[in-house]
Amino acid sequence: MYNLKKIEIIKITKANTAQAKLFSKISVPSFLTAHGHSAPAKDMNAYIANNFKESDFIRELETAENQYYLLEYKNKTAGYSKIIFNKPCKNVLAKNITYMSRLYLLEEFYGLGLGKKLFDFNVALCKENNQTGIWLNVWVENKKAIQFYKKVGFTIIGETDFQISATHTNPNHIMYLTF
Repeated sequence: MYNLKKIEIIKITKANTAQAKLFSKISVPSFLTAHGHSAPAKDMNAYIANNFKESDFIRELETAENQYYLLEYKNKTAGYSKIIFNKPCKNVLAKNITYMSRLYLLEEFYGLGLGKKLFDFNVALCKENNQTGIWLNVWVENKKAIQFYKKVGFTIIGETDFQISATHTNPNHIMYLTF
């Protein structure tokens, strides 16, 4: 008789402060893949230095409203998400909505359906927590992300600026999906 362990190909787990360094390591290449060409290098370097340090993630992970989830594929970290329940949006009248602040996936894991799995996981969490919809901001030039969000049912409901540096902002769509 063979004793075969069930291999978990995809695993999503809630993160904690002990994983802060890992978030820093994943964030930089994920952000640069999607946004690296959106601003001058000095502005992009400043943004990364000011937002993706291990200490930034420790602080965010210690803040109760922030829900971070790690995505593993074949025992390798592939990406993560950050959601905030009950976070109002200026363009949405509904109450009890979730802000999806990040859905980051390392480029080597593109095309495997992992972003959709992580997104579906977040939607299920939202519904379990009595949320009525989910909203996000996405850079207007991030065509791949916009196409993905439209495919899963989001609509563009407004515009906002994303501050990269003191002298550079990127135009973003505000997108919303009602459940």
